[in-house]
Amino acid sequence: MHEELQFGFPILSFLIFFPFLGALIIWSFKDLDLVKKATLGIAGLEMLVAALMLLRFVPDIAAMQFAEHAQWIPALGISYHLAVDGISVLFVGLTAFLTLLLVLYAWDTVTTRQKEFYMALLALEATVMGIFAAIDLIVFFVFWELMLIPSYFLIKLWGPGEHRQYAALKYVLYTLLGSVFMLVGFALLSLNYYEAKQAYSFDLLELMSIRIPLSQQLLIFWLIFLGLAFKAPIVPFHTWLPDALVQGPIPTSVMLAGIKMGTYGFLRFSFPLLPDASQDSTVVGILMTLGIVAIIYGAIVAIIQPDFRRLLVFSSISHLGFVVIGMFALNFQGIQGSLITMVNLGFTTAGLFFLAGFIWERLGNTDVRQCSGLAKKMPLLATFLLIIGMASIGLPGTNGFIGEFLILLGAFQAFWYVGAFAVTGVIFAAAYFLWYYERAIFGPLKDTIPATIKDLNTREWAIGVALTVMIFWIGIYPSPFLRIVNGSVQAVVDRLQPGMATAQHTIVQVPADTHRN
Repeated sequence: MHEELQFGFPILSFLIFFPFLGALIIWSFKDLDLVKKATLGIAGLEMLVAALMLLRFVPDIAAMQFAEHAQWIPALGISYHLAVDGISVLFVGLTAFLTLLLVLYAWDTVTTRQKEFYMALLALEATVMGIFAAIDLIVFFVFWELMLIPSYFLIKLWGPGEHRQYAALKYVLYTLLGSVFMLVGFALLSLNYYEAKQAYSFDLLELMSIRIPLSQQLLIFWLIFLGLAFKAPIVPFHTWLPDALVQGPIPTSVMLAGIKMGTYGFLRFSFPLLPDASQDSTVVGILMTLGIVAIIYGAIVAIIQPDFRRLLVFSSISHLGFVVIGMFALNFQGIQGSLITMVNLGFTTAGLFFLAGFIWERLGNTDVRQCSGLAKKMPLLATFLLIIGMASIGLPGTNGFIGEFLILLGAFQAFWYVGAFAVTGVIFAAAYFLWYYERAIFGPLKDTIPATIKDLNTREWAIGVALTVMIFWIGIYPSPFLRIVNGSVQAVVDRLQPGMATAQHTIVQVPADTHRN
């Protein structure tokens, strides 16, 4: 495979290791004000570079772009292989975008161990970048595990909940448990490659050239599934999520709920490497059932939650159910809708957690019984909450509508009864959000709300505006985003078609002087 660097330098390595380097740099600073400004500069430059990469990305093709390839452990077939395509590139931009907003959010809200907090946040950004850029399965696994370290300390040290240490430990143990099975699955893929080629490899593109018998595919699929399902999380592997997102700080809630690394893994690895298993009727039936259960269960439990953060946790579980049924519809519209929805949740679910954080900082809780009448005191917050909430329930004109519409279209094409069940999730979503909004925002003003409470400040206003712009951009003019994903989604669909499981997947490297038309 001919490889060139479209950007003239290893941009993906920069996006991964620059935050790591930044964390080391700010460790040497004594002035906390300088620490915050330096972190903002690092996150801002990271966002700028990610945006430049998106602008240079060539849409409507399935090519792996910005590739970097170097031998790491040749004897085991492990290489440092990075690249992005339409499946992963939007997540790189989303990670940089949310990290920049989190630095702004933490500016005045994090008052203890500030230097260590910003170091952990930058380390988390770096590891998540690595997850989305990795093409070698072991490199992916290394970043997959490394992200647990900053996540653990963020929850344990900066979480507002009384049981934050328990939540941090539970999150790590659950994820590690799933990762053990996933690593075994990766090892079996390499052993199968060795039987055919007499050499080991963990490279996604090389592994895709080898036929795997259905029985082995099914075994490997379920092993990898456990690792992805715990991280996603897919019901019933979700029990760590309420603890981590409620007991932990807003930054971990934003990253864990807003960036869907688990479901991304199905599109990145499971579908291309295990196409026969992915379309096996038993597999599809089980995953579709889990998706429907997640949609209905998450929505019903969200309705009865008096606390806004817990409502958002179960709302996230319900939305993830939509993602699952879209993927396992195994058609273009369903997979396209799932991918766009995963990106959209980085603006809607993450945005609602930001707003929950704004409320928490002022009242010390997000319980509906303590928040009644906020619109009278905080009209700007009430406005942003309405906009982002409407996007979350899929109002036409917002980003949430595009993803849900495509998912339902794909689900109805594949199994009409699955689509019929999924539609009820849209109704439940409107119910739980509007009920909470009516009681917390437009209810009678409670004496628990201080008379001196202030509306959003400049930084908080900037976060709300940035999220709102993305919500309406994707909702009104989704074409640029759909063009980015279309080529790669079509390649996944072609891979899943009968007879395609044995085909060599050809990757055309985009030359350095290629520009978008």
